[in-house]
Amino acid sequence: MSSSASRIEYSEKYADDVNEYRHVILPKEIAKTLPKSRLLTESEWRGIGVQQSRGWQHYAIHRPEPHILLFRRALGTDPQSGRVVPELERQAREEYKNQFGILRK
Repeated sequence: MSSSASRIEYSEKYADDVNEYRHVILPKEIAKTLPKSRLLTESEWRGIGVQQSRGWQHYAIHRPEPHILLFRRALGTDPQSGRVVPELERQAREEYKNQFGILRK
């Protein structure tokens, strides 16, 4: 692993009733090499050293801080396959409901 990749920072996961999210903070020297006007594919973000389980999607560019990558994946995603598992999804939605008392339809 390059020294730049070893300095990549990962947030804790957070969620709403549909997705879980996390953000990844890249060292500025890595961020400078990224495309500015489009989202990264999985092979691109893995290629710069971002390491996380399967199913994550780079979903937004935070223009004020382009070195922060925003990721999401559907609740109930199996981290090994990257696919949503209905039972895991049900459990995750129930946990969200118990924690916050609300669910979108």
